[in-house]
Amino acid sequence: MDSSAPRGSWPLGKVLKVFPDKRGLVRSVKLQTKTNIIVLQLTIKPWPRTVLWGAGSTPCWRIMIVLEEKNLQGYNQKLLSFEKGEHKSKEVMDMNPRGQLPSFKHKNYVLNDSYAACMYLESQFSQGKKLIPDCPAEQALMYQRMFECLDFHQKMAIVIYYNWMVPEAERHDSAVKRNREDLSAEIKLWEGYLQKASGSFVAGKNFSLADVVFFPSVAYLYRFGFCEERYPNLAAYYNSLKDRPSIKASWPPTWLENPQGQDLLKDL
Repeated sequence: MDSSAPRGSWPLGKVLKVFPDKRGLVRSVKLQTKTNIIVLQLTIKPWPRTVLWGAGSTPCWRIMIVLEEKNLQGYNQKLLSFEKGEHKSKEVMDMNPRGQLPSFKHKNYVLNDSYAACMYLESQFSQGKKLIPDCPAEQALMYQRMFECLDFHQKMAIVIYYNWMVPEAERHDSAVKRNREDLSAEIKLWEGYLQKASGSFVAGKNFSLADVVFFPSVAYLYRFGFCEERYPNLAAYYNSLKDRPSIKASWPPTWLENPQGQDLLKDL
């Protein structure tokens, strides 16, 4: 039986009442048949979606936040280890020849870019939270902040992972200094955006895809020792969203196991 069928259209009888769970998914139905009233318990099949992901990866986190916001829990997922090189396994390479995570599949459609996957999910599923506003002005700001976040994340990543990305013989103190200055300027830009924002979110009064992509990068700042007092608007933004149900449900498990991060950004 299709749990998405409208009331009155089920073949066994007239629907008198539906019993949803806390996520709004129908779990049982009371029906009026020709002879009596019955209650059917429904088995919810796994969603035809698969996510191969790595803990602490901001691109992975973005997709998982959207899945939570859209009430698409119950998808197939597999946590893989970057340290063990599992992102280069045949399972991943078959979905993503770049050997990167996330790898996302819905039906026979594969989307390995987190922005593409998030926008696809929003366009295909109307349930749950609406993540792209209808208002042209709000939508324009959302897209601007959403794609601008790529600059923010790139500048943060080169500071955090400089020693991992750059061979020792090619490292220079001047490059480290320049990278940190670039990140500092970028952070000040976003601090200003949040100060002028019309609501509690990065692109308006409502949580949107801009927050989906921005929050994981902000969380990374604090994971690496970023000072809350120096940038009060960023701190307020982080603290207001870190307990949002979709974010808590998808919080990196390695961060839960080891809440104490590093202090690489404490002086930024």
